[in-house]
Amino acid sequence: MTDRLQNTANSTIGGAKQTLGNAIGNPDLAASGASQKAQADAAQKAADAKTHAEGVGHNIQGTTQKAVGSVTGNSSLEARGHANDARGDLERKV
Repeated sequence: MTDRLQNTANSTIGGAKQTLGNAIGNPDLAASGASQKAQADAAQKAADAKTHAEGVGHNIQGTTQKAVGSVTGNSSLEARGHANDARGDLERKV
């Protein structure tokens, strides 16, 4: 979660620097801000993609655990499957 907060902060700060640089006629500050914002936004998209992929993995794991638990009568494994499936759903919504 720390990376997400840092990306959001860097995006906001970069956007503010870009806006300020444009407002006061300082192209170096504007360019620096735009670069900072673009890097933070790209890092956030990468983090989102990673979390989504992990969610898909948890959905697959949960589905497998539920099926095996159901077939073998292992209610504990089936319950873990439901938990992993729910976790995957949450991660994919990020």
